[in-house]
Amino acid sequence: MRALIDELSALLGTSPLFLGDDISEKYYADWSGAEPRAPAALVKPNTTDQLSKVMALCHQHDQPVVVQGGLTGLAGGATPLDGELAISLERMQGIEEIDPIGMTLTALAGTPLQVLQEAAAEHDLFLPLDLGARGSCQIGGNVSTNAGGTEVIRYGMTRSLVLGLEAVLADGTVIDATNKMIKNNSGYDLKHLFIGSEGTLGIVTRVVLQLQPKAGSSHTALCGLNSYESATQLLVELKRSLGSGLTGFELMWDNYYSKVLETITSLTDPLEGAFPFYLLVEYKDNDAELGSERFESALFEQLESGVITNAVIAKSHQDADIFWQIRDGIGELLQVLGPVSNQDVSLPISEIGIFAKDLKERLVAKYPNISLLLFGHIGDNNLHAVAYTGLEEDKFKINHDIMLMIGEYSGAITAEHGIGVLKRDYLSQSRSESEITLMKTLKSAMDPKGILNPGRVIK
Repeated sequence: MRALIDELSALLGTSPLFLGDDISEKYYADWSGAEPRAPAALVKPNTTDQLSKVMALCHQHDQPVVVQGGLTGLAGGATPLDGELAISLERMQGIEEIDPIGMTLTALAGTPLQVLQEAAAEHDLFLPLDLGARGSCQIGGNVSTNAGGTEVIRYGMTRSLVLGLEAVLADGTVIDATNKMIKNNSGYDLKHLFIGSEGTLGIVTRVVLQLQPKAGSSHTALCGLNSYESATQLLVELKRSLGSGLTGFELMWDNYYSKVLETITSLTDPLEGAFPFYLLVEYKDNDAELGSERFESALFEQLESGVITNAVIAKSHQDADIFWQIRDGIGELLQVLGPVSNQDVSLPISEIGIFAKDLKERLVAKYPNISLLLFGHIGDNNLHAVAYTGLEEDKFKINHDIMLMIGEYSGAITAEHGIGVLKRDYLSQSRSESEITLMKTLKSAMDPKGILNPGRVIK
């Protein structure tokens, strides 16, 4: 390690290289709750060329590295393991180009998501990727984990938004695949090797994203429902009546809804009455007046049919913000609940209600004092489960139980937060033996020394 440090110091000087007590504890862990560790050293490259030279040296010395972006991940993928050198991309940020004709945006990987959103808006364009951590997460990390968010029902995961990218391989080779065309069938589409691979195959350094025209109006409603089946029926009916304008479909079970209102005392319940399920619906349209009529008409039809029991439509941006604050209240909850099992899983939409009922019954039978809070983007198969007993040791047992249940239901052990370290041992619950073998083959071919984010995703 000493020899490597000397070579890095000669290459980089003192500015991008940090050692010992000069490494802030910020770089010891991501948001996952994984055990914090100080990296053996920290490098903050300023350019792709600089990063390429750093990786060439690490490859030469067989030095394992952990790649860090905004450190907002929940799977432990960016928390250093023993002996790893940390590479933070936070200095590699900036928007290089916005093409208003082709509606593309090119940015460096360390650029925060919110910066991209605001830049697109200045050109009357829209980046259809939004996460609660928008102010902290970086676009390189979003791409590397194939991030989801609240717009997936309309625009798909991050993978659907990436036209091209640049990446640095384990040996320092730079792959320039910064394509800007929607149509390009010229051989293998190599960008897909890096999207969702969590930095195990290469380090994303530059991204080309597809933008969309900014909608003329946004319409939001909060609905009370009597059953999960009502939610799925409503999803089908609103897709039929509102089409691609349906951009949000967020279901909250009653205990999650009430817990948020109990915790965030500044919020009041916008909806009269109590219901087993609460649904936040968002619709976007280019015509504000016609869009409002279309939205209200679609909801009224479902009220009349009994699918919706009660509903309130946001009359202002402030109203809509309150609805979303309830949905996004998980951030505040996690600060006060203590040790929790916080899972994001994916299942066929028709089975989410069955799974949720089964999950509650099994967990209560095993942990009589357990609390289970459920919510999710069910329009894109995603269920979030937050379970807690107050005991740290129970958290890991509950994680285990949920992962095995997902295997029984042939679901996905992660919907949007990745595998990292924390879910690695459960990958077989969602991927076949042949799929995992192929993953290992790719890893071995692209990183033969196993130095890029080792121990993440696969063993």
